[in-house]
Amino acid sequence: MKIARVTLSDRASAGIYADLSGPEIERILAPAFEPAPAFLSCLIPDDRATIADTLRTLCDTEHCDLIVTTGGTGPAPRDVTPEATRDVLERELPGFGEAMRAVSFAKVPTAILSRATAGTRGRTLIINLPGNPRAIGECLPPLLPAIRECLKHLNGS
Repeated sequence: MKIARVTLSDRASAGIYADLSGPEIERILAPAFEPAPAFLSCLIPDDRATIADTLRTLCDTEHCDLIVTTGGTGPAPRDVTPEATRDVLERELPGFGEAMRAVSFAKVPTAILSRATAGTRGRTLIINLPGNPRAIGECLPPLLPAIRECLKHLNGS
């Protein structure tokens, strides 16, 4: 199993602050799969073309089973992760975003501002997560059963 974690942040990619979200994704996903998955990590700015190109490469060249992005899902003008993701998806799976918003809304009413989505390209599942490590810790664990099931279907199991 090969998993890519992609952090989308102008400031973190410029070295202004450390990426805490990407490592949080890996912390949650590493023990969730047997055998232990191999991880690729990317830290890139909030640029639609760069995001889409990175996702295409991770799907089509690196053949990742799962790509989890963090950041760029809000309403700010530079938040373009959902648009870049849709540029590469073959099939959208909106239930992932709906589930994350439901889980988060119970704790943070502004969570409904998230535009996170998910879907597939070939045999790769791509999921957008929020950029906050705390929100990743709340949103990602409840998705694990659906992630595992989706990966089985994508691999013909």
